[in-house]
Amino acid sequence: MQEETGGIEGTENEAVNADGPGNEAAGTAPAGQESSDNQVEQTEQNEEDVKKFEESKDQLKFPEDELETEEEQEIIRRRANMNLDDETALLEAVLFLESEPQDVETLARITRFSEDVVSECIERLKEKYESPDSGIELSMVLGGWLLTPKKACFDLVKERYGKKNEGRLSKSAIETLSIIAYSQPITRAEIESIRHVNVDAMMRLLLDRKFITEKGHKDIPGKPTMYGTTDEFLNFFHLQSIKDLPQLDEKESERFELAR
Repeated sequence: MQEETGGIEGTENEAVNADGPGNEAAGTAPAGQESSDNQVEQTEQNEEDVKKFEESKDQLKFPEDELETEEEQEIIRRRANMNLDDETALLEAVLFLESEPQDVETLARITRFSEDVVSECIERLKEKYESPDSGIELSMVLGGWLLTPKKACFDLVKERYGKKNEGRLSKSAIETLSIIAYSQPITRAEIESIRHVNVDAMMRLLLDRKFITEKGHKDIPGKPTMYGTTDEFLNFFHLQSIKDLPQLDEKESERFELAR
């Protein structure tokens, strides 16, 4: 019985050895080698996917797109090479072209600079205009920045330029004022629903010029302030009353009624 048992154990050991990692006759690769082969295959597959992706991108390019982007690429290159002097010069040009005060957020959107860069450029311009040979300065007006003549210089030519400067209204101010004149009393939110833009700066300007004034509160939740025109508005536009305003055409009338 002992010999038979020993024979069985011997047979089992041989079977285990036959299935072991060292037996090449079993036809199975070592675990480490199999993992390495899988990594190689995955790498090759990734490279093939990248190649196909690049080819698909090339197929999506059209001659028209390439022609349209030549000027854009030049602008991008110029912007990439800008230093702080260039950025300050561009901001100065924007301020010169704008006839209304612009806050830092708006200037950042126009110039495509960060707000930090715009603020730094403003400080450089303020320092530049402090020079005695500069007749203009950078002023904060109604919450925004605006190029204005220095008071000492303006006082000497005010007789010629004073009325002209005071009477000038931008297109945005005129449009906001027109909406108020034809739709009064009207709330700020209703004005914005017609113009589709924020009108805070324009409202401050018109209030400062005394062309509009508060006309009570609307009887809706929140009790928003309503606005209307003033006698100064009538005098400025040489009107006897609101009834003397030019008649609106049908299209403009419907547009102004969107806020009601």
